Amino acid sequence: MDIQLTPRPWYVKYRYYLLAGTLFLAFAIYVIILALGPRQLQIEAEDYKIAEAEEAPFLEYVDVEGLVQPIQTIQVNALESGFVERIVAEEGAMLEVGDTILVLSNPDLLRTIDDEQADWANQQRNYREQEIEMQQRSITLRQQALDAEHQMASLDKSLKQSREEYRMGIKSKAELDVIEEDYAYQHRKAQLQMQSLHHDSVATQLKREMLQANREATNKKLCRSINRTEQLIVRATVAGQLSFVNVAIGQQVSAGSSIGEIKVLTEYKVHTSLSEYYIDRITTGLPAHINYQDKKYEMRISKVVPEVKDRNFACDLVFTGDKPSNIRLGKSYRVQIELGKPETALTIPRGDFYQATSGRWIYRLSPDGKTARKVDIEIGRQNPQQYEILSGLKPGDRVLISGYDKFGEIEELVIK
Repeated sequence: MDIQLTPRPWYVKYRYYLLAGTLFLAFAIYVIILALGPRQLQIEAEDYKIAEAEEAPFLEYVDVEGLVQPIQTIQVNALESGFVERIVAEEGAMLEVGDTILVLSNPDLLRTIDDEQADWANQQRNYREQEIEMQQRSITLRQQALDAEHQMASLDKSLKQSREEYRMGIKSKAELDVIEEDYAYQHRKAQLQMQSLHHDSVATQLKREMLQANREATNKKLCRSINRTEQLIVRATVAGQLSFVNVAIGQQVSAGSSIGEIKVLTEYKVHTSLSEYYIDRITTGLPAHINYQDKKYEMRISKVVPEVKDRNFACDLVFTGDKPSNIRLGKSYRVQIELGKPETALTIPRGDFYQATSGRWIYRLSPDGKTARKVDIEIGRQNPQQYEILSGLKPGDRVLISGYDKFGEIEELVIK
């Protein structure tokens, strides 16, 4: 007899398909949840730097490397052309003002000076002859003036006598009139002669003054010519160290050409270069300092070169007080240039997160310190040790400041 079989339920028949579909659906949901939810990465706390945001004194400054240079470098130039006859001072020598550096020779210059001296001697003889002539002229003028005065005195006496004789009746009125007319004529003639003598005297004085001026001019010209021989000796114009001499014995040197440098070592300056980012904030007078062997040395900016080259500009600093005892040319120091006064601000230490995030966000730890999530922040000023936080964090928040090159786009970190 046939046994009637009870048909199995459909879910039993397709149980393997249903199981496979359920597993696939669960996997898909898991993938979606992972995609939509925060991505996580587990990290070891001791492998990374964790810092705390805190209210602290903030001083904006720039830390750069500076090179010690002389306070001034003076070019040594040849004032006269010639051939290098002798080099007296060697490179590196310490010089005082007036010390001889090298000696030039110039035969053509010496011949020219000899010719000028001969011309000067001839001019002096001519000046002496002209002086003698003017002295004789002066004597003649004084004699003529004396004669004119004597003649006037004689005429006055003669007229006075004639008038007395007229009153006594010795001379007639007609004779007195003739004498008075002659007196008037002679008096007028004498006055004109005196005026002529005065003009001649003034002209003689002017000639004498012109002659004296010409003599002084020729004397000065001769002195300048003679001094040119002194200029064949190149001397130090300042005290300092002769850094180099770029001529050789026998070399021809033209007037005005540079033959070396003198470094003034009475003071030093520190030369440095800064990013063009600071060009509007760096001005002369800004304070700065260097820390060397546990001691702080105060400085200030003395010169700013506004020209930007290769995205940098240069500036010089000088010491305002003591300077390191072993300071040397070419020695480098770390210089901190202050851009403002210390202020209290919310700060965090510097870290490599800034390069990865451009300072737009950071990982902030949860209160229990087990996770860290991205938060947007705004960074203000900065110095080589700190960032100023304008928004996104509050005092006491702990943040991760290192290892960002390993995190990529991870939203949440699980800290072990």
